[in-house]
Amino acid sequence: MLLGSQPLLLGSSLALLGCSAEDEAPPAPTFVVVTFNTGTTVVMGSQNPNDGYGSAEAKQSDLYYGDGLAWRAVVEDTKAFLAQVSPDILGFQEIFYSGDCTTVPADAKTGFVCETWQPQDPTVAQVILGAGYQVACHQGKSDKCIAVKRSFASIDGCVDDLCLDFLDGAEIPGCGSGSRIGRAALTLAKDDQPLVVVNVHGSSGLKLEDTSCRAQQFALVFEDMNGSPAANGERNIVLGDLNTDPFRADSFDPSAQKFNQYAGPNKPFEFITEVGPDALSTYAGNFNIDHVVSDAYSGNCWTAGATPGRPAVSEVAYFDHKPAVCTLRAR
Repeated sequence: MLLGSQPLLLGSSLALLGCSAEDEAPPAPTFVVVTFNTGTTVVMGSQNPNDGYGSAEAKQSDLYYGDGLAWRAVVEDTKAFLAQVSPDILGFQEIFYSGDCTTVPADAKTGFVCETWQPQDPTVAQVILGAGYQVACHQGKSDKCIAVKRSFASIDGCVDDLCLDFLDGAEIPGCGSGSRIGRAALTLAKDDQPLVVVNVHGSSGLKLEDTSCRAQQFALVFEDMNGSPAANGERNIVLGDLNTDPFRADSFDPSAQKFNQYAGPNKPFEFITEVGPDALSTYAGNFNIDHVVSDAYSGNCWTAGATPGRPAVSEVAYFDHKPAVCTLRAR
């Protein structure tokens, strides 16, 4: 009798709360998105002379590795970090492409990935992600890529683990070679639904030509790239290193103003990452330039090495950016 009465008691309790068992919907599923500029600069070699990565190594990085992630100790630290985070979608900027090891002289390989690299070995992006991911890179920019966990989604048209010069993009005359915008059309594994992800690496600098290039790059994302915006899916995620702070630079940087036309309160896209006067710095101690925005998802983020309780990716003074890790759910 007691067991038989339990459903009635449950129903009565729900009725008192003004709801029914049918109203108790499960929480919306979540997934993890990361944007990570994995580059370094010459000055990082002098930050901690006892960590094994000094000024001489930093100069070699600048000369031969494009300042992309290539120092083996930090590659291993990044691998451990991503194994913990287990991102479903990841946007890379400034990650060294191991195929370029053929151009690096022998005396500049010690301590770097090229010291042990052999043709047919996985790239740095593949090493730090491990098995189970697809990686596709920008046109003419093998250091900028989108990675997707295969159990979460697949990149439409990319049939291999690595697809170079693959992502939809466009080169802007006078703004460097290759495309700083990379668009991937995904198909979600759970329900075959489409999702568009756009990886952005804005041009750096504050000169008029720099801010103009960034504004044109953001226009590709939100206005027109080859006939329609890059973010033209039913659901879109835009992520990357904007190289401008949407809040702190809005008063003087036309590119920040352009981005803010489309992202922010009451705009088509919502900032998932923190933005505003109190936003934690992701770059150079003063600027918040690494972001995730979406027109279909909301969520929350933390920043490795900035958010309290979230340590840096590596104890080596190497990265000049801090990655944003975001948990997203459908709005």
